[in-house]
Amino acid sequence: MVVSVNRRTEKKARTRRSLQEAAFRLFLEQGYEGTTVARIAEEAGVSHMTFFRHFPTKEDVVLQDEYDPMLEELVRAQPADAPPLDRVRAAVRIGFGEVYARDRESLLRRCRLILGVPVLRARIADSMASSRTAFERGLSAPEEYDDPPLWARAVAAACTAALAVAVVRWAEDDGDTELPDLVDEVFDALSASPAPVQGKRP
Repeated sequence: MVVSVNRRTEKKARTRRSLQEAAFRLFLEQGYEGTTVARIAEEAGVSHMTFFRHFPTKEDVVLQDEYDPMLEELVRAQPADAPPLDRVRAAVRIGFGEVYARDRESLLRRCRLILGVPVLRARIADSMASSRTAFERGLSAPEEYDDPPLWARAVAAACTAALAVAVVRWAEDDGDTELPDLVDEVFDALSASPAPVQGKRP
């Protein structure tokens, strides 16, 4: 039973990757606006309806990724007695380091596409909200997932905003400065501020 579930999960992940890879090839060849969902599905070798089982809209094939669950787990894996900001920074360094080493060019193309297409840029806040939630959950105890403590929300919001600043600068500069260096710079700026006090609300 577990094997069957794992196979279904792996197949779903492969299909999502195939759709995203097909979409980015087509966006590069004929532009975002000139590419239809039907054409993406055809390029990936699946049906039109299969696309919508994985992505609600064409924008989501660009905006959705698997980074947030990974970052949540990496934050949770850091020593619980470490300062919250250090826990997030370590998780980002590990997670982004792996992604950056493997997918630097595709990540840069994706970021530039998001910034260059108004309908995608307008949804950056949605993507940031997902990352903020991942950081909040990674910092919180299981019983606090649905209502994270204020200090976790504050740290998560600050880290998410800082990461957005770094990623936007990286894309706008066409990758001239390496993203890990920009991430270190924004986290150094956050570290210069007083650390929040951990503790549960009364």
